[in-house]
Amino acid sequence: MPIKQVAIYGKGGIGKSTIAAHISAALSTMGYRVMQIGCDPKSDSTNTLRGGRFIPTVLDTLRQRDRVEIEDVVHEGFNGILTIEVGGPEPGVGCAGRGILTAIKMIKEERAFERYKPDLVIYDVLGDVVCGGFAAPIREGIAEQIYTVSSADYMALYAANNLFKGIRKYSKSGGALLGGIIGNSINNPDEEELLIDFARRTRTKIIDFVPRSKRVRICELQGKTVIECAPDSKQAEICRELAKKIIKNEDRNIPSPMKIEELQEWAAERLKKLVHD
Repeated sequence: MPIKQVAIYGKGGIGKSTIAAHISAALSTMGYRVMQIGCDPKSDSTNTLRGGRFIPTVLDTLRQRDRVEIEDVVHEGFNGILTIEVGGPEPGVGCAGRGILTAIKMIKEERAFERYKPDLVIYDVLGDVVCGGFAAPIREGIAEQIYTVSSADYMALYAANNLFKGIRKYSKSGGALLGGIIGNSINNPDEEELLIDFARRTRTKIIDFVPRSKRVRICELQGKTVIECAPDSKQAEICRELAKKIIKNEDRNIPSPMKIEELQEWAAERLKKLVHD
């Protein structure tokens, strides 16, 4: 099968790295060869795929050596998953987004995909802002599909709406399009209904809902995903179903983000409905 490249965005702390790692882990157990590229300056995207261990980042390695080979920054994790961490600049110096551009350039020049032959590449990208290097998977059409991870909280939806603005803008010049919304930490029908309405208003779609789970926290404390740590659990099955939907989904849509005034009015309407209910 041809390489499928997707980028998973989300507000900081929303669980995008957790979602990305579980998709990677699930698909690896289904026989897919997966590469996950952590594009968050915290460099912790792939920790649960490597027993909680940090790996040398692209930027740190480049700062330490005159010559860097692709095998210096690709590290094997759970079930053969290939992991890369872009890393960030030294504290107080430079732009974190430039690390993504540097890593993407290196991956191309070193022909990493031809060498490692992944079936799926997941870019795990900070989605609070869509500018500079953080927008590269969208702007340059590197990823075929963009997914946003969101809870039912207003600031998460605000970040998702901003992401949609970036996708719409870059779509005019061949940028990546939207695969859909992944609802995370969704534990009741009210939260589901709110996200469904948000998707309707922005002309997008929900890929799946992932409930908040104590099991995930327990496994993360052991440096593992539930796919590795608790493969027979209900949460592991939920993650496997999400992974199947991601690998099969071919939708590539241009969203219709709300203007800030529209988003605020919509939020006020939703609040009024929740209070009355």
